[in-house]
Amino acid sequence: MSERRVARVQLESPVPQLDRLFDYAIPHPLVADVAPGVRVKVPLRSAGRMMEAFVVEVVADDGTERPLSSVEAVVSTTPVLPARLYTLARRVADRAAGSVSDILRLAVPKRMVRAEKAWAAAPAPETPDVVPAARDHADSVLGAYPGLGAALDAGERLAVDAPPHPHPELPRGAWADLLAAAATRTLARGRSAVLVVPDYRDQAQLLAALAELVPAEAIVRDDADQSGPARYGQYLRTLAPVPCIVVGRRSAVYAPAHDTGLVALWDDGDSLLAEPLSPGVHARDAALVRQELEHSALVFAGHTRTSDVQRLVDVGYVREVPQARRPSPRVVLSATREGEQRQSRVPSSAFAAAREALQHGPVLVQVARPGYAPSLVCADCRRPARCPHCAGPLRAARPGATPVCAWCGRSAHAWSCGHCGSVKLRMASSGSERTADELGRAFPNTRVIVADGAHQVAEVDAAPALVIATRGAEPLARGGYRAVILLDGDRMLQNEALRIGEHCLRWWSNAAALAAPGAPVHLVGVAGPVARALATWTQPAYARAELADRAPLRMPPAVRVASVDGHARSVDTLLASLRETVPDLDALAVLGPVDTSTDPDTATARALVRFDYAHGRAVAEALRAGVIADALRARKSRKDRGPRPRSTLRVRLDIPEPDL
Repeated sequence: MSERRVARVQLESPVPQLDRLFDYAIPHPLVADVAPGVRVKVPLRSAGRMMEAFVVEVVADDGTERPLSSVEAVVSTTPVLPARLYTLARRVADRAAGSVSDILRLAVPKRMVRAEKAWAAAPAPETPDVVPAARDHADSVLGAYPGLGAALDAGERLAVDAPPHPHPELPRGAWADLLAAAATRTLARGRSAVLVVPDYRDQAQLLAALAELVPAEAIVRDDADQSGPARYGQYLRTLAPVPCIVVGRRSAVYAPAHDTGLVALWDDGDSLLAEPLSPGVHARDAALVRQELEHSALVFAGHTRTSDVQRLVDVGYVREVPQARRPSPRVVLSATREGEQRQSRVPSSAFAAAREALQHGPVLVQVARPGYAPSLVCADCRRPARCPHCAGPLRAARPGATPVCAWCGRSAHAWSCGHCGSVKLRMASSGSERTADELGRAFPNTRVIVADGAHQVAEVDAAPALVIATRGAEPLARGGYRAVILLDGDRMLQNEALRIGEHCLRWWSNAAALAAPGAPVHLVGVAGPVARALATWTQPAYARAELADRAPLRMPPAVRVASVDGHARSVDTLLASLRETVPDLDALAVLGPVDTSTDPDTATARALVRFDYAHGRAVAEALRAGVIADALRARKSRKDRGPRPRSTLRVRLDIPEPDL
């Protein structure tokens, strides 16, 4: 009699109590098809239905003759979950007190039958060949950083400040050439590279730089802009035992490329690299876990340094690799001079720089917000104008237009101030379109280009033009901008976010890096540490100072912070269990809970838990156990006493802003 085989599977379910491996007997007809990594269908008796699952491993029965349900069917014989990806997903989920199925949902695309059949019928990919000229070019680019090439080969963790200037001829940043060179060197050694960027524009620059160095068949895209079949086909390419270069956005950090030798993140301070879906793992944290498992090189590159990476540098976990010759943009701190109107947005020095630069090429003007008049105030008492229906802020789309609410979209035809009764409105700020109107009148016969969320512009030519762009939407200019003017800096810094200084420095630094070498960069109306860091191009020093300021306040990233949301009683129960499970927590570790109820019939609360990195595993395990226990209590309550609202207890670790 043949030995019974057992499949240990991971269910594709976000339910916390199902976040473990389940054993299923493999019926004899399916023994040949059930293998690690394939998708199967299995019965879930507690739910009375079939569920899809990944086979993690196949083992022999332990001989206890325990009753096991059987695998119902094999969805696909293609193994799409290699052991290295499951191990990474499990480790990342445990660190974030989340479910491994949530991580796999981000990492493994939805199955596409036609793409899978086409891949099976196609010939196996061949090992890409990097020509000697490309290897020499990559080494010359990396040579600007002494020891960088050797550090990549040795699999070190590195922090690199990218060169702050554009390509001299092509519309892309020099940073793209740097990461492309690192990936090319890795591929030439027969290993894969994974390059993670925030958005599609960064991805396009990197793909263009790689196209000049490596064969097209060696480059794999990983992003949601592709069609479903195309993305699934690209994912199957990463599973082939052939090295490649994966270029994608935040979920690409999980790409199971063959023998990964490099994982690089560009601009890790960008909020687009923070995963909004549960369990909310930042690409930076996932990359750190991956490097620990695979021992590949890890590179954090950017024009600025986040306090998170700076903490790793300070403790010696990440090594800083500076350039042999440190370039920096020519930053000018512009202020309103005596005799000028104090409300003038563009001081005379910046105005003169723009006028001179327009004789040679384009000029970039960065503003804080899109639209024409992003906010309106009462002309008499200067209080913000609010919608009479929902109290949302009013804004104007053009001069003389009827104010429209930014929340509900209703027009305020007969608006009156609730404080003084005035019916007059005044524009409190200028958006990108209003700035374009103002500067268009100041510079007649000059081409004006608006680039924001409603007007997406990827690049501009080298002809003279005024480019008005919101932060992060700046187009690329061939050869770089002949001048850059950064407006509304004081307004940006007024935000109450914990990391607003870091964000502003990153926005301004990225804009300054678009300037041609030697072109002036005017920061208008801003002084203090952030302005000095930009003017002296010492972003790591600013990150170090920010980290030192947050340590005594026990604010991230000096410590880790977790948020706990849900029914007030569930939150109290979880916090009490946490204190018992992790008695070493500081007495001031828990902030709150505070009432967050919006429904008078349902009491909800939120609390924050601050803890040292040494307690990370214990806290994560305790929080996860609390979530599972609450889900089980809710399920039992529904069985015993009828319908009850589902458990809403949510836990998230490493939240970006500790805001109660």
